[in-house]
Amino acid sequence: MPKTNQNIQDKHISEFVSSLLIRDKKDLSSKLQDSFSQLAYENVDKPTIYLGTGTCGLGAGAGKTLRIIKSYLADKNIEADIVEVGCIGLCAEEPLMDVQFTDKNRICFRNVTEDKAERILESIFDNEVPEADTLLQIPSNNNKMWENVVSINDFPFFKLQTRWVLKNCGKVDPESIDQYIAHEGYKGLATVLRNQTPREVCDIIEKSGLRGRGGGGFLTGRKWKFALNTAAEQKYFICNADEGDPGAFMDRAVIEGDPYALVEGLTLASYAIGASKAYIYIRAEYPLAIERLKTAITSAKQYGLLGDNILNSGYNLEMVIKKGAGAFVCGEETALIHSIEGKRGMPRPRPPYPAVSGLFGQPTIINNVETLANIPSILFKGADWFNSKGTKTSKGTKVFALSGNIKNTGLVEVEMGTKLRDVVYEIGGGIPDGKKYKAAQIGGPSGGCIPEQHLDIEIDYESLQKVGAMMGSGGLVIMNENACMVDVAKFFMDFIQRESCGKCIPCREGTRRMLEILESITRAKESESNFEALERFKGVMYLNRLAEVIQDTSLCGLGKSAPNPVLSTLRWFRSEYEEHIFERKCTAGVCKELLTYEIVTDKCVGCTLCSRECPSDAIIGKPKTPHYIINDKCIGCGNCVEVCRFNAVTVE
Repeated sequence: MPKTNQNIQDKHISEFVSSLLIRDKKDLSSKLQDSFSQLAYENVDKPTIYLGTGTCGLGAGAGKTLRIIKSYLADKNIEADIVEVGCIGLCAEEPLMDVQFTDKNRICFRNVTEDKAERILESIFDNEVPEADTLLQIPSNNNKMWENVVSINDFPFFKLQTRWVLKNCGKVDPESIDQYIAHEGYKGLATVLRNQTPREVCDIIEKSGLRGRGGGGFLTGRKWKFALNTAAEQKYFICNADEGDPGAFMDRAVIEGDPYALVEGLTLASYAIGASKAYIYIRAEYPLAIERLKTAITSAKQYGLLGDNILNSGYNLEMVIKKGAGAFVCGEETALIHSIEGKRGMPRPRPPYPAVSGLFGQPTIINNVETLANIPSILFKGADWFNSKGTKTSKGTKVFALSGNIKNTGLVEVEMGTKLRDVVYEIGGGIPDGKKYKAAQIGGPSGGCIPEQHLDIEIDYESLQKVGAMMGSGGLVIMNENACMVDVAKFFMDFIQRESCGKCIPCREGTRRMLEILESITRAKESESNFEALERFKGVMYLNRLAEVIQDTSLCGLGKSAPNPVLSTLRWFRSEYEEHIFERKCTAGVCKELLTYEIVTDKCVGCTLCSRECPSDAIIGKPKTPHYIINDKCIGCGNCVEVCRFNAVTVE
């Protein structure tokens, strides 16, 4: 049996599942209501400690913190529950530990490493709040507030968020199906299987305005109808949880923190198109997410919420986890289908589209994790509830993985139409160390960069396209004034070129040539011949034309969007390209071959450390006398800067 709260262990499964058919929580019997309240952690019957043990938490040392917590409770003979939860989103403050007593709100502590855990527990069990370690409190019914502790609703990181997809992440035990049900889980499935036909489900999703959150932004309900209207004995639904974009961790965090939302959403989506088998295609590098998915699928089967005759409706669904090898190209629909079929992950021409002829030649729909995690709430609360948030053409919310040069890195969910400035400065806390904002890379390697003059842009599908960017799956990398945008374009182009499947020439050869051009303009003059100098200028002149050819002639969407990082940075940061091309200079100091190193004689004491560490013998000078750098021999490695203890080496 799956893990359950003690207050509900003795309850029969049939009684528990039957409660799913009750739409209004007030209609529950008082006894069952108490159990639901207990599971929802409005109250606890003993001290309860929650520890974030998602991948980010474990990476920050939560595993060691967990051992300290267990040891402390045993040594002090304290009877308390320990609940491992997913990431609440504020990855910058991990490991996060919450404590809740029977009569007080749940209180959250930041950076609870193994050396701090015992001290924090000592304080809170003595009813004293360690202010330096305290983050916030989570209000709940009938519980007392902690004095001078900010509520999660007023905490800057969460205040402007609208957490629909992430509502359970970091708050509930991700392996407990009972806790998921207590938070309105499976109410959508029960409502649908009792009251609605597949076509009605598709109509509701289309009316809601939900668009695919994987990058394309196509209306989800309309996409489902293509498969629904295609006659076939066998249909498939695939969840794309491959998440190959650099800096993206939305899908992983959602699955680790709330796997049942995905399982229920995929079940509902499969019912809507008449699919009897569903696949979750997830990269093998996500072991924790995979384990929690396995637990969720097993528990759902045991509760009659998955498998044969779901909730006595006559609907059957088999759900299978398929591990991917981490190939970026397998994020493309047809390449993903080939991978599941056991073939090499390579795109194919469309039409026919997967909705007509997909997996094993049968009608197939593919949506990503975030899209499917929205489905249960929409079908339980209605289309009007969902489209009440957002803009005219972009409804609901969007989850972003906020990373880079930003104070509050982590997972955020905002209403469509929220300004980028609010995400960066209000939710993200701004740029650390007093640096200035320079750009935001949004949409992954095929996305674009948004400069400072467009910080007030509203985040929705159409607005981002106007500035040469795209929503993508939700990666949002913030860069400060020290970033070199030519180097940024080179990084993403290198990634795209290496991840190209190689099937079509425009993508395979075009991205390689674009990368070579970018490498040439970041190369020092001394390292190229006369002919290479001419080729360098010729390549730069054809850069835009080459990008257009790749966009027009590539086989799949990944290839068509491959030039976006270069086009975007060229559009908004042309002066940096001109500086690299004509002056052979990188003001940001990132492109090492374009840097000039010089020793300030007034500061140099002649310790000889720099000359000993120089791999090209470019530094000369006698001991205890000022040294000099021979620029013609300098390779720009920067060793001299790192080893100089007197700050005598300058870089321009």
